[in-house]
Amino acid sequence: MKDFIKKVENKIMSGQSIVFEEAVQLSETENIEQLFTAANRIREKFKGNKVDLCTIMNAKSGKCSENCKYCAQSAHYHTGVQEYPLISVEEALERARENEKCGAHRFSLVTSGKSLSEEDFEKVIEIYKVLRKETGMKLCASHGIISYEQAVRLKNVGVTMYHHNIETSREYFDKICDTHSYQDRINTIKNVMAAGLDICCGGIIGMGESMEDRIKMAFEIKELGIKSIPVNVLNPIKGTPMENIEPLSPEEILKIMSLFRFIIPDGFIRYAGGRNALGELQNLGFKAGVNAALVGNYLTTVGNSISQDIEMIQKEGLEV
Repeated sequence: MKDFIKKVENKIMSGQSIVFEEAVQLSETENIEQLFTAANRIREKFKGNKVDLCTIMNAKSGKCSENCKYCAQSAHYHTGVQEYPLISVEEALERARENEKCGAHRFSLVTSGKSLSEEDFEKVIEIYKVLRKETGMKLCASHGIISYEQAVRLKNVGVTMYHHNIETSREYFDKICDTHSYQDRINTIKNVMAAGLDICCGGIIGMGESMEDRIKMAFEIKELGIKSIPVNVLNPIKGTPMENIEPLSPEEILKIMSLFRFIIPDGFIRYAGGRNALGELQNLGFKAGVNAALVGNYLTTVGNSISQDIEMIQKEGLEV
């Protein structure tokens, strides 16, 4: 297996792409240190030593019509999550300024629900106008399923990237949600790309899917041409159908991160929600191909502080 890992690394370093069967074989290795080291070298060659930091704000919480089995904000489950309508311009500006002061590069409003009402969409347009004028942050958005016309409007008010996960592989998607389809998500991604916005698209690992499903998800993201890939680790929420799922081991989480680097060598492989499952081993991701992070508080859980993450990244010899 040592020779195989080196062979695949050399293939990627020469500008070729890994194939599905090779990724599956890599996932079966027990020589994880070599796998991590190779992923790190690939990251260094294709993306250098800079780490991208983004922040999000839960701008509308709860009462979601969709039945995604992992989600605390679904109206189908009783999770005790805090519910509130769309936040005000003042609240959004205050949070964005705080995050900018702490060293984050990007800021995104995230709203619950399949999509925004026409009234709420008009409100977020006004919020982004203010954020563009009053901060130096790059603006991202995550408002569920949107049309091409809505994507154009977001771009025109200063949003540069839209976040919309595919969550898992096409084959596994209906195991986690059946109130909308995998293709609905792909259609939104294509609408956004047609409007000229960049896409941030990843998924969640640890929902009972197989390693092959995770690898398929990575290849599907690659085929869409996406370069910002947030990898979330399921945080089982009491009250959801997935509350009793066995958590992934730190070794498996890090292995998946490194596989994403092999599959998308020139991407931003982004630590996202749930990485606290790694505990004190979070720094190892930055030695296994990770080069981006969602920092600060997440949607319904609390993450590391921005300063803690910056300190950890710099200790690994990387630049923020």
